[in-house]
Amino acid sequence: MTVTRIAVRGDQPYDVVVGTGVLGELPGLVGAGVRTVAVIHPVGLPEIARPVCHALEEAGFEVVALPVPDGERAKTVQVAAELWSALGRHGVTRSDAVVGVGGGATTDLAGFVAATWLRGVKVVLVPTTLLAMVDAAVGGKNGIDTPEGKNLVGTFLPPAGVLCDLATLPSLPREDYVAGLAEIIKGGFIADPAILTLIEADPAAATRPEGEHTRELIERKIRVKADVVGADLREAGLREILNYGHTLGHAIERAEHYRMRHGEAISIGMVYAAVLGRLTGRVDLVGRTRSILSSVGLPTAYRRDAWPELRDHMRLDKKNRGARQRFVVLDDLAKPARLEDPSEELLEAAYREVSR
Repeated sequence: MTVTRIAVRGDQPYDVVVGTGVLGELPGLVGAGVRTVAVIHPVGLPEIARPVCHALEEAGFEVVALPVPDGERAKTVQVAAELWSALGRHGVTRSDAVVGVGGGATTDLAGFVAATWLRGVKVVLVPTTLLAMVDAAVGGKNGIDTPEGKNLVGTFLPPAGVLCDLATLPSLPREDYVAGLAEIIKGGFIADPAILTLIEADPAAATRPEGEHTRELIERKIRVKADVVGADLREAGLREILNYGHTLGHAIERAEHYRMRHGEAISIGMVYAAVLGRLTGRVDLVGRTRSILSSVGLPTAYRRDAWPELRDHMRLDKKNRGARQRFVVLDDLAKPARLEDPSEELLEAAYREVSR
């Protein structure tokens, strides 16, 4: 069993542990001095939570399993409030810990609840989807959704550790696995072009957990995010590059009432960002972006009649400052930049190129 440890630096450094069959590493990430561990997991996936709880119990922890709704339906203030009440009933103290097991929605929720319970308790994340491993669980941003938008209420709390057990990936539905590739591809465009080369060499293999380069792709994307968030935890500057494709992508998610997979929406958003870059005189990566995304089965266009609704949703993007809209674009491959306050005409013209 080969274990890779990727360090996330900063004021509160931690490791992302990657490997196959590495659940035995979990008690060490939780650490000494903890009595009670609350394990937050999707109600529909008890088989994922069971071995996690067992590993913690074997290590001597008191374990409380707290099931939550599946997917994005868990990320509400109502669910968070139910979890706060449960933590209180079970006597979880500031020296105890929360473990979040599941996809990105569950790890987001677990991090948020841990950050707000007693003004912050230790949290360890065990992502079980490709998307959560390479993106949601790494970085210390935690959030819940409101009717006005996604992740508009949140906290910054770095986890004590992240455990990525690749053994969970073969059980993922193919569509969910492919959706997770969008965030890996994003990492290739904004920071590590070797990712793009690996996928272009064998797109079919990239869509399979047992693909030749799967582990390398995952570890490369985690390192991209680790480098960025280690330098800028609170999104004061550099971290904004991780939002490449997300301004339109989040708007599409909201228009779809979160029924579309995150990666599918971000895929379309990356094509939009590439078009914005070209239209403003930067590098033309539109063709390569479409080619890579479509080669693994990700969408690259959205409904033409949706623009007015999407434009309204985009005005609530977290990168905005006052009435000024900000987009992440690319000056060149692996050279992200910020596009400040583009005209309405430009934004609509770019959308026409990604609409059908």
